Amino acid sequence: MELGRGLLFIWILAILSFHHCSSNANARYHYHKKHKPKGSPGKSPVHVPAPPKNPDPPSIPSDPYPNDPGDPTGSIFDVTSYGAVGDGCSDDTAAFMEAWKAACAVESATVLVPSDKVFMITSTIFPGPCKPGLALQVDGVLMPPDGPDCWPKADSRQQWLVFYRLNDMKLTGNGVIEGNGQKWWDLPCKPHRGPNGSTLPGPCDSPTMIRFFMSSNLVVGGIKIQNSPQFHMKFDGCEGVLIEKLLISTPKLSPNTDGIHIGNTKSVGIYNSMISNGDDCISIGPGCSDVHIEGVTCGPSHGISIGSLGVHNSQACVSNITVRNTVIRESDNGVRIKTWQGGTGSVSGISFENIQMENVRNCINIDQYYCLQKACLNQTSAVYVRDVQYRNIKGSYDVRNTPIHFACSDTVACTNITMADVELMPHEGELMEEPFCWNAYGIEETLSIPPIGCLLKGMPHAITESSQYSCSNENGRF
Repeated sequence: MELGRGLLFIWILAILSFHHCSSNANARYHYHKKHKPKGSPGKSPVHVPAPPKNPDPPSIPSDPYPNDPGDPTGSIFDVTSYGAVGDGCSDDTAAFMEAWKAACAVESATVLVPSDKVFMITSTIFPGPCKPGLALQVDGVLMPPDGPDCWPKADSRQQWLVFYRLNDMKLTGNGVIEGNGQKWWDLPCKPHRGPNGSTLPGPCDSPTMIRFFMSSNLVVGGIKIQNSPQFHMKFDGCEGVLIEKLLISTPKLSPNTDGIHIGNTKSVGIYNSMISNGDDCISIGPGCSDVHIEGVTCGPSHGISIGSLGVHNSQACVSNITVRNTVIRESDNGVRIKTWQGGTGSVSGISFENIQMENVRNCINIDQYYCLQKACLNQTSAVYVRDVQYRNIKGSYDVRNTPIHFACSDTVACTNITMADVELMPHEGELMEEPFCWNAYGIEETLSIPPIGCLLKGMPHAITESSQYSCSNENGRF
């Protein structure tokens, strides 16, 4: 209850600030106090022990921050000490950068965004390298300018907060990172936002809210992230990522608002989080391996997706992905693998286990004919999909689509698909279509509901041995 009142107070403050903020508000300066460190987690290399109670899991990072996040170690650098006003209108970017620069030079430092204030900053890169143990603790509200018209012309429209070349860094807190996405979603170039429900042509850049780039040993947890103009959080070229107790919230019809996207990133754990948004709940791009997702609730969303992969005839290598003990509700897709024709590489070692579906379209889906245009050319090359397990997947599906759909390449079959304890019942009405399989090979260890009589047994007569369908290392280090 106290938390709810605190958040209500923060949002009332934000609304009042927008309407009553004075353009000539004076910045308030305070001297920051350095606290004696209570202990230092030390420099943490990339360390990836396996999670418990999983017989053959991919490796995940351990938490390099054993201390209570509410009791940060080291020196505290309050952004208000560097001139941040926190009235929701003043540009606090310079103050944040000064606080970051000072904290970056101190081991186990914390950049504090205090509660009961609303801070507006523009598109910013927070660079490293920094001393180990750096934390950004968001206890108040942090937000970008309000929509495209307020976005500085000199700033990138593709990203807002970027964390670059950092090792052993944490993003946490009890506050809110607000994206002010509504005016971006309403642009006429967005899907069905133009006149008469059309989409107008032209550039349509919208910023990703939070991006981690070329960084390692990262921890993100506790905060609420909402209303992103586009993707909420992206990890590019990272290794050793722990995400836990995250809350992502955006309306169902907000376009391209993926919750968490990872690309070319290895050793990832995503745990005990809730995500509702207008696109993929979690999307896994090319170059990813050793990803473990557990205890996540998605919905409404577009489900958990591997892909899309192989666009523009590119190579995509994804391996050792585990999704277990999750709930997917009121979503367009459940668990999905999607690839473009003409790509190369492989998807292997995929496990979907203990998943509850609630009124989901396309509950189980492999689509190797993924295409965003009205007509795509049929191509012979494809990303090779193999060794995919679906175990203990139960719940209800939307009868507008068949709950199980395996559409594999004409020339590069999907192989070693395993189905066990799959029970999917209509949410309302009766099944309109039977499960669909095309060039998909696998087994049913137990009778599925609905029955999957279309899986081909054994292996195809000819499996391509071409190097274009294999990756240099099946453990995902390419």
